[in-house]
Amino acid sequence: MPPRLQEKVWAYFDQAGPLTGRQWPIHYRVDAEQRVAVLASFGVRAFTALAYPHKPGMAESLNAWTLDFAARTPGCLPTATFFAEEGAGAYVGAAFEAGARVFKSHVQVGRFDPRDPALDEVWGLLAEAQVPVVVHVGGGPVPGEFTGPGPFGEVLARHPALPAVIAHLGMPDVDEFCDLAGRYDNVRLDTTMAFVDFWPQPPPSAALRSRLRALGEKILLGTDFPTIPYPYFHQLEVLARLDLGDDWLRRVCWENAAELFLS
Repeated sequence: MPPRLQEKVWAYFDQAGPLTGRQWPIHYRVDAEQRVAVLASFGVRAFTALAYPHKPGMAESLNAWTLDFAARTPGCLPTATFFAEEGAGAYVGAAFEAGARVFKSHVQVGRFDPRDPALDEVWGLLAEAQVPVVVHVGGGPVPGEFTGPGPFGEVLARHPALPAVIAHLGMPDVDEFCDLAGRYDNVRLDTTMAFVDFWPQPPPSAALRSRLRALGEKILLGTDFPTIPYPYFHQLEVLARLDLGDDWLRRVCWENAAELFLS
């Protein structure tokens, strides 16, 4: 994120804001150059810059920053975002022309309805161009008025070809979002913060593990680096702990994303 926005986000987590409700020690509180170096030291080949607006009038300037950051940062995919506002279709189209290859939409933080008519053109553009959008539409850690599988399920019904990546496996409604991934060819899920020890939760059931195994070609590694309260490798450890096999891990941690973004 742009440095000032990143600092504001970290300050929110430092204050244990209502979306977290608990202490959240930022594990990678270093500047952008150092963060990129950390990812390189982990062997990460490609990553996104998933900035997102929390109010109208922010998205265009965020896109200018994230696209410039990608242009000068090896390994960063050209990333853009949008808000439910008049003119969103125009600046999303401009981001396409500037080379954006992935978008971010944070319904929970933005507190907007993904079915807003102002976004219909945006979803249509993304579906037509087959550019993926990472969407935080799950209700975790705190549900919002427009989170959950219902509102975004209506978006998918109108735009069935939309290449959407459901962040956080759609927690806590994982089964329902798995249903959407099974129903729509271009819907995927990411693993961000799923099953980590930071959240008090029971281990995933055998039924859920079976569903995740069956959806193995539709699941991507997600981490929320750098704003995570534990080491990066813990996310990999908990995925290995699912005991779904090396082939599943290889698809989730490399092949699925490589096919989507690098092919």
